[in-house]
Amino acid sequence: MKVIHLKKFGANGTDAFEIVEVENPAPKAGEVLINVDAFGLNFADVMSRKGIYNDCPPLPAVLGYESVGTVESIGDGVESVKIGDRVVAFTRFGSYAEKVVTPELAVAKIPEKMSNGEAVAMATQYCTAWFSAFEAINVYPGEHVLVHAAAGGVGTALVQLLKWKGAVVYGTASSDKKLEYLKELGVDFPINYSKVDFVEEIKKIRGGERVDVIFDPIGGSNFKKSLKALAYGGRIVPFGASSREKKGILSLLKVAFGFGFYSPVANIMKSQTWAGVNMLRIADNKPELMNFCINQVVKLYEEGVCKPHVGGEFMASEIGKAHDFLESRKSLGKIVIEW
Repeated sequence: MKVIHLKKFGANGTDAFEIVEVENPAPKAGEVLINVDAFGLNFADVMSRKGIYNDCPPLPAVLGYESVGTVESIGDGVESVKIGDRVVAFTRFGSYAEKVVTPELAVAKIPEKMSNGEAVAMATQYCTAWFSAFEAINVYPGEHVLVHAAAGGVGTALVQLLKWKGAVVYGTASSDKKLEYLKELGVDFPINYSKVDFVEEIKKIRGGERVDVIFDPIGGSNFKKSLKALAYGGRIVPFGASSREKKGILSLLKVAFGFGFYSPVANIMKSQTWAGVNMLRIADNKPELMNFCINQVVKLYEEGVCKPHVGGEFMASEIGKAHDFLESRKSLGKIVIEW
C-alpha cells in the first residue's frame, strides 16, 4: 500500500513529503482495518511538518488524525462494525495512508450520503467542537459566546453547535471574505480582527458588557487579550496554539510568555473557568468519550444540525500544495485529501 511520509521538517509543504510503498497492516484483537478513500488535514499537521508539534512521531512519519473508507477486516472481539461498512475513523497519526488500523472505539459508521470531506470533518473538527462546548464546559441558551478563527474547521463546527444550543455567537476572522462566510453560517456578530480590536468591538456591541464563553485555538497573547473580554462567571476554552509559527526556543518562549502567568486566585475572585482541551489526550485516556462524541455529531449531521463545509479538495499527490494552502490561512472549513 502507499503511505505519505513526512521526510524532513521544513517551511515548504512541497519539499517535505514523499509517497512510498509499505506492507499492508493487519488488525489485532479489538482493531479495525480500513481501506481508505480519503483523509483530512488539520493545523496540527502543519505544525508537525514545521517541527514545532511535540507529539509528532520520529521521521519518517505518517501524519494525520482521521480517515474515511470501508472496513476491510476486523480483529477478534470487534462487534460495532462489520466488513463492508462505510466508516470514519480516528488515528493517532497514520491516516496519510491507503489503509489504516485503529481501535474499534475510534471508528463510527456513517451514512452513504455523507461525502468524504464531510466525514473527515466529523472526526477531528466536530468532535473537538462538541467536546469543547459540551463536555469540557457547557454552553447554555442565550449566552454570549466568542469563537476565534470562526471560519476554520473547528470554528465552523462550533458556530453550528452553538446556534443549535441557542447561544448568541461572535466570531473573529481575518478578512471581509471570511466575514461573509460567517454571516452565512449564522454568526450574529462577525468581527474582522485585522481591522478592529475585538475586545473593544465586543464591549461596543454589548454596551460595555463582556461575553460568557470564549473558544480560542490561537493561544499566546490572543489568550491573554481574550481574558479582557470574559465576564465574571465566564469560561474560556483554549484548544490550540496556532500563533506559534516557527521552530526554536525563542518562538516557544514568545508563545508561552504571550499566554501570561496567573494565579488560581484570579479565577476564584472572578469565578472564571479555564478548560484546556487536547483531543490527543482524550483519545489516549478516554477513548469511550471520543466514541461518544463522534456518534453524537454524526447523529446531528443526520438531523441537519452539523453541516461541514469542505473548503479544499486535493489528491494525495498534491499533499504539499494542500499543506501550503492550509498554512496560508486562506482556507474555509475542512480540507480533504483523496486517494
